[in-house]
Amino acid sequence: METVFFNGTPMHTCGIVPSVGEIAPCFHLTGRDLSQMSCSDFAGRRVVLNIFPSLDTEVCARSVRRFNEEASKLDSVTVICVSMDLPFAMSRFCTIEGIDNVSFGSAFRSPLFGQKYGLQLVDGPLAGLLTRAVIILDDNRRVIFRDIVREITNEPDYEAALKALRGEVSE
Repeated sequence: METVFFNGTPMHTCGIVPSVGEIAPCFHLTGRDLSQMSCSDFAGRRVVLNIFPSLDTEVCARSVRRFNEEASKLDSVTVICVSMDLPFAMSRFCTIEGIDNVSFGSAFRSPLFGQKYGLQLVDGPLAGLLTRAVIILDDNRRVIFRDIVREITNEPDYEAALKALRGEVSE
């Protein structure tokens, strides 16, 4: 269980977030076109899971825009933006914003995603949604970076995530 905050109000998640060095659980999500996506679809690629409560908040939308921009510069990396938003909302957002370098995965059909990754909020005003986090998996699904954003209204540490993708050691 993790404790995170929404405008200073504590909230809790269920489960345990995979640690750096662990093999992450396989995930199943629903794509923008209602197709199923699974961890096996990305075998041999590094995967950035940009996880957040909802595209309908400015901070979440900014994280998608930023990873969309950065993803175009990365080789053998897939960025998957994950929330409980419906695929229809994800598709609309991509069209309006011109987002084409990241994938979207809705967890609305996959409640186990939030539980297996320890990121589903179980109390507070956002209960039922996912908390804000970035988890990066290597090409064998081993966690090489994780950032659970303690204050959900803040953005993730993009620079630390990009350093992890480039194999730079943080000090």
